[in-house]
Amino acid sequence: MRVPVQFFSQLKDVMQTSEIEVAQKDGATITDLLAELYQRTPRLRDWDGSILIGAGVEFVGRDYVIQPGDQIAIMPPVQGG
Repeated sequence: MRVPVQFFSQLKDVMQTSEIEVAQKDGATITDLLAELYQRTPRLRDWDGSILIGAGVEFVGRDYVIQPGDQIAIMPPVQGG
């Protein structure tokens, strides 16, 4: 399946784009998706300990199984001000 992935804030700069599509096998998890993204763009791994992941409008964990039609959002930690 093709999974659309959006990047926000500083992560857009790291990825040099705001959105890509990534091929994933059925049953893939967020961990699988991140492994693919880290292989493509190793600098993204620097953010691994602090990124937030959303599927649709919900924050999800790394064990979340990606569903057909999901839009995945990857963002840095939320900052207030």
